[in-house]
Amino acid sequence: MLAGGERVLVAVSGGADSVALLHLLTRLRGEWRLDLHVLHVDHGLRPDSARDGDVVRSLGARLGVPVEVTTVVVPRRASLEDAARGARYAALEAAADRLGAVRIAVGHTADDQAETVLMRLLEGAGLRGLGGIPAVRGRIIRPLLDVRRHELVDELTRVHLPWIEDPSNQDLKFLRNRVRHELLPLLASGYRADIVPALARAARLAREATEALDALAANQLARLATPERDGALTLPLAPVRDLPRPVAAELLRQAAARVGGRAMLRAWGHHALRRVLASPPPRRGVRVAGVTIDVSVARIRIGVQPAPALPTRELGIPGRLELPELGMAIEARRLSAANYHIPRDRARVAFDAAALRDQLTVRARRRGDGFTPFGAPNERRLKTFLIDAKLPRWERSRLPVVESAGTIVWLAGLRRSAVAPVHGGTREVVELALVPLASPSTVR
Repeated sequence: MLAGGERVLVAVSGGADSVALLHLLTRLRGEWRLDLHVLHVDHGLRPDSARDGDVVRSLGARLGVPVEVTTVVVPRRASLEDAARGARYAALEAAADRLGAVRIAVGHTADDQAETVLMRLLEGAGLRGLGGIPAVRGRIIRPLLDVRRHELVDELTRVHLPWIEDPSNQDLKFLRNRVRHELLPLLASGYRADIVPALARAARLAREATEALDALAANQLARLATPERDGALTLPLAPVRDLPRPVAAELLRQAAARVGGRAMLRAWGHHALRRVLASPPPRRGVRVAGVTIDVSVARIRIGVQPAPALPTRELGIPGRLELPELGMAIEARRLSAANYHIPRDRARVAFDAAALRDQLTVRARRRGDGFTPFGAPNERRLKTFLIDAKLPRWERSRLPVVESAGTIVWLAGLRRSAVAPVHGGTREVVELALVPLASPSTVR
């Protein structure tokens, strides 16, 4: 949690836990060279809440630690407790930014951990939820997470430090208070004298398991993911489908975070996985946490934005047209047909120059496009051809369609059309090549 020499912002509500946290950190301040600052957050939920700030200021003066008091507005929504927590942590993060604090210390104890585990269990949480409160998350640290609340009270009594008893901690309309004052005592009296250590141990084991799951998912993501030029990631569907479902769901969650999505709840990862693995796969992208997850032709694409369509451009013959969004370029050359060998490469095709215009158009596909593949007897709908060619849906609008005088002559890198074939009477050839953008030009 601390290496020594850090500036630490300490969250102090005035209750026993946070007062004890500040007391113990001041005891370590000299040896650990800590620069301590206190923030007290007034939620304004009680008429007399401002008095708590006065108590914390007095405590800071006694212990020689600067104190800032800030008031937050708590939205009145379904869970007042959750809303207050969100406002409090936002204020702590903002204050840490202002102060340049590398750590924010909060006073959760082993008792808080046990209460959290029971609450999550009652809510039907999975393994990750049963891991409870993490000791470290980002710059938040919880130095007292293995310490019992009664031990802290004993210490404060020994050193004659006062604390505030918040009356809202007795209000049974809050689930945590019902767990603390009703459920835990019931379990202790009927089944075990002190269940808190057992619940804390269960949380630790659950967290170790989820950390292993996270690491496994990260390894699979590194192995399977292919970064795209537009910032998206693509994954092969079959290997993702073969992973254990918890690993696959975590892989999708981590992929969404990597491409810039909002923090995705683990439950959303499982929701996305169910849609991705559906048979048949969804015809449209699944929008989750600010990212779109698309499935097409045995591949998965995860991106913040849909793949942009290729803009329309002109290509002169001879000439070179760069397609920076693809990292490719199309080159057009005029060559003598004498001794010319027709390439057998999808990325390089040849046409009878006499049957082509000197100016070609390179564009994205359009609704209603038709295409006659070389060697095929009839024209086909381009949409059907691309589906049969196993081209993923997001790549179809990015496939360079090359046309001459309104007729498609080449699906660049995929298939030549039947237009302008090279034959025995051909005197000059137009060769088109799809090349990496970094490659030197061969156009002369």
